[in-house]
Amino acid sequence: MSHTEADLVQLLHTGPFHLALRTALAVRGLPLQRVQHHLAHRGIKVGVTSLSYWQQGARRPQRPESLKAVRALEEVLQLPGNSLLRLLTEDSAARQEVERPAARSYRSLVEASGSVEELLAELESPADGGLHTVGHHERVRIGAARELVGRESQHVVRAHRDGVDRYLAIHHGDPGCDPGRIAARVAVRAVENCRTGRVRWHAGTGVLIAELIFDVRLRAGDTYLFSYGFEDGTAGPSGEYVRGFSFAGGQYVLQVRFDEAALPVRCRRFAQASAGAPRGGRAELTLSGRHRTVHLVEQGVRPGILGIDWDWT
Repeated sequence: MSHTEADLVQLLHTGPFHLALRTALAVRGLPLQRVQHHLAHRGIKVGVTSLSYWQQGARRPQRPESLKAVRALEEVLQLPGNSLLRLLTEDSAARQEVERPAARSYRSLVEASGSVEELLAELESPADGGLHTVGHHERVRIGAARELVGRESQHVVRAHRDGVDRYLAIHHGDPGCDPGRIAARVAVRAVENCRTGRVRWHAGTGVLIAELIFDVRLRAGDTYLFSYGFEDGTAGPSGEYVRGFSFAGGQYVLQVRFDEAALPVRCRRFAQASAGAPRGGRAELTLSGRHRTVHLVEQGVRPGILGIDWDWT
C-alpha cells in the first residue's frame, strides 16, 4: 500500500522502528540495494538482508556498528537526527502499546456484550483483529416508519501486524430487530475492496457480525480502505444511533438521514465513557433542510461511545 509524508511524520513520532524505517524507504523511493550503496559510500557495510530484516521487524539493530548504520540511514533518508535511534531505544512495553492500541472491552461498551463476545469467539476472532482505525465515515438511514432502514460505512484501517486480511463488522439493531427472520432478514453488503465471508447473528439481542474479507493480505503498517453496509428495517421506531470504540483511532464521522415523512423535533450528539455511564458532551444538532440530515465529527476517537439521539415529539 502507498505511504505519504504525513504517514512518515506520524510513524517517526509513534514508532515502531521497523514501520518508520519501511515507510521512510517507501516515501523516499529508495530500494534496499541503493540504500546499501549510499551506506557503503559512508564507509558502513550492511547487507541487504539485514536491511530487509530491520524493515520487517524480524531483527532489531543492536550492535554498535548497527547503531552507527541507523544514524547514517537517517542522513540517507533525509530524516531528523536521532529520529530512528530514538525509536530503537524506547522501552519495549511502550512500543507494544503503540503497535496494539489500548483496548476497552465490549462489556463496557454495549449492553449486549455477551452476545457480541459469543459470536466473536465462534468466528475465532483475536481480541483486536490486528487493525486500528485511521478514518471512518458512517451514514445511517431512518425510514418513514421511524425505523433504522440501514447504514453504510467507508472505513480506513491500518494493520499493526502482518497477515491481516479481514475485518469483523458488528451490527446491533434496535429493540425488536431479528437478523435471521426470513421475511425481513438483515442483509450485509460488501461494497468496495472486500467480500462477505461468514455471517453470524443472535436473534434475542439483534446482534449480527459479518466477516469482510479484503482483496489483499496486509503487512504491518499498511493502510486499507473498504466500504460495506447493512440493510435492516426489522425493528420498531429508532431513537438513537450509537457507535462503541474499543480502541483509540482517527477521525469518525456519523451522519443520520431522516425520511421526509418522519422528521424528529430535536437531535443531539453525545458521548459516554461506557454503556452504564451518564451521557455527556451534549450538543444540539440542526437538521438540514433539503437533505434532512444531522452529523457529528470526532477528529481523534478515544475508547468509549459516541452517538446521536433524537426526539419524535
